[in-house]
Amino acid sequence: MNNNLKYIGLIIVIILFGIFSIPKIYERVVNSDIKDSNRLNNNERLSFLTISDKKRKAPDFILTNQDSIIISNEDLNGKVYVLEFFFTRCPDICIEMNRNMKLLDEKFGDSDEFGIVSITIDPDNDNPSTLKEYSEALDIQSQNWHFLTGEIDYIYDLANNGFNIYANQNANFAGGFEHQGYFALIDKDGYIRSRKDNYGNPIMYYLGINDINANLQGVDMLSYDIKKLINE
Repeated sequence: MNNNLKYIGLIIVIILFGIFSIPKIYERVVNSDIKDSNRLNNNERLSFLTISDKKRKAPDFILTNQDSIIISNEDLNGKVYVLEFFFTRCPDICIEMNRNMKLLDEKFGDSDEFGIVSITIDPDNDNPSTLKEYSEALDIQSQNWHFLTGEIDYIYDLANNGFNIYANQNANFAGGFEHQGYFALIDKDGYIRSRKDNYGNPIMYYLGINDINANLQGVDMLSYDIKKLINE
């Protein structure tokens, strides 16, 4: 009899736990109160990259877009923008990078406070008309996505020394070029912004391709962080 009473008491405790706890857990999930470790708290600011304790601005650039219009970093003042290095004949990661970039364009492209900069690392092939065809093939509707080209030495210096995003000609790689599939996030004042790792160090750049082992993709983090910077 005592054992039966113990079992009955245990069942009652389990039922009461479910009544009081499950609705709260459900509410947290629905309201997205359970945060992925890679997500920021609403009140947490994105990091500034610093050199000698000074906030680092994105390097200056002047290049030509797909409409043969000269575009400089000054044209992006007052906008939050995402920047990448790619090339139109890229057979692999650029396809996925620009598929993800298009998701950002579809979400924020109508905003005057947002822009995208895609700089080719194959300017000998990627002239303005080629970039125009490429943008049309992607069905880009936004006026805020600039595909840029220019002198090859200038672009490689901008990538490797300006942004520290590696790019180089290499016949051993598909398409004849190798480059990192990173996206840089720049705020309205021209500063490079990023998240922090678990040790408090800036991550610097967002991965433009998807990582099957990640719970949260780079494009998802960017979507969240772009909105945060636009609203700052």
